[in-house]
Amino acid sequence: MNVPFEFHVALRYLLAKRKQAFISVISSISTLGVTVGVMALVIALALMTGLQREMRDRIVGGNPHVYVWNTNGIADYRAEVEKLHQVAHVIGAAPAILGQGLVSASRDTAPLMIKGIDPELELQVTDIKRAMQSGTVESLEKAVDPAAGDAAITMERDGILLGSELATKLGVRVGDTVSVLTPQEVLTPNGLTLRPARLLRVAGTFSLGLYEFDSAYGYVSIAVAKRLLGKDQVDLVQLRVDDLALAPEVAATILQKFGSQYLAEDWTVMNRALFSALSVEKMAISLTIGLIVMVAALNIVASLVLLVMEKHRDIAILKTMGASARSVMTIFMMQGLIIGIVGTAVGAAAGYIVAYVLDRYRLVRIPVDVYQVSYVPFRVLPSDFMLVIAGAILICFVATLYPSRQAARLDPAQSLRYE
Repeated sequence: MNVPFEFHVALRYLLAKRKQAFISVISSISTLGVTVGVMALVIALALMTGLQREMRDRIVGGNPHVYVWNTNGIADYRAEVEKLHQVAHVIGAAPAILGQGLVSASRDTAPLMIKGIDPELELQVTDIKRAMQSGTVESLEKAVDPAAGDAAITMERDGILLGSELATKLGVRVGDTVSVLTPQEVLTPNGLTLRPARLLRVAGTFSLGLYEFDSAYGYVSIAVAKRLLGKDQVDLVQLRVDDLALAPEVAATILQKFGSQYLAEDWTVMNRALFSALSVEKMAISLTIGLIVMVAALNIVASLVLLVMEKHRDIAILKTMGASARSVMTIFMMQGLIIGIVGTAVGAAAGYIVAYVLDRYRLVRIPVDVYQVSYVPFRVLPSDFMLVIAGAILICFVATLYPSRQAARLDPAQSLRYE
């Protein structure tokens, strides 16, 4: 197979033996430096991308994509749901009541974030059904006695769905009873006093994958939430859209379409601080680890400079035999590029494999109460992967320019004068 003259010479120099073994060792070290730098950069980007994706998926799984408030109040939430359902890209709408309280069982007492939901509509906007570990969302509603008619219900207590971490802390499971106390005051003959604690049965437990939800949230029906929190209407309407990226556009559309009495915020606004911090961390880590590739490029410069010094006689002979300065420059540029391409290819492949294994077997564990997730996920984006490869090869190419120019400018007469 015919190969370019410059490529043949560059390969011979890279695979130098005997007296030039030192040059070959330096070239190997340069290649290893590029490999380690590229591998570290691929793994770091996969880590930060995976963490961002995992946090986003879990947050939007447990929360709606858009929150909508009506400053005039929402007296008939079903009419409001139907109205908002007509907005483009909205595929689900459900009411919600939010409040705080304390939940107690025989083992412990813990703060509780109370969320009142319509069990049927809630399934359209969050992943609560998929997250159920025991019981069902539908069991929040009391069972109806068919013989007594729709208006008559059994004496069974109202239900509550507890996060799995919270249920474990309280030591309760489906069918057990918990006591819920809220800070709302009521007027009694003795003056204002806190509402008495209400006994609720545990209708199920869920795990949405975020410690914030699983350790503090309790879901009840709209009717129960109104009684617990002393409210006569729902607080807001939750929306789910067909494309996460369109959530800000849907929120803006609602404000324009329905007037100033409506307020809307999408999931990106509600979690802006978190994802901004993650993006800054990704950039900082990428720049820091990217310095490894630059250090490896300096090794390429050093190895090529040494090679030029070692091969000055060969370069002079090549020039006297008719090789142009451009050919000599190409020889050393190709040598640097071979080091860069081989190191980048091996490093990128190794980084991808390591990231896959770490993610597949969840080998990196972290405190769930601090980072919201129990392990570090790794995701290699094709765009990040190609950017690392292109950037590493470009840096290696730039590193070859100075030594190659020096080799091309070498004067054959000066090099052979004392030979």
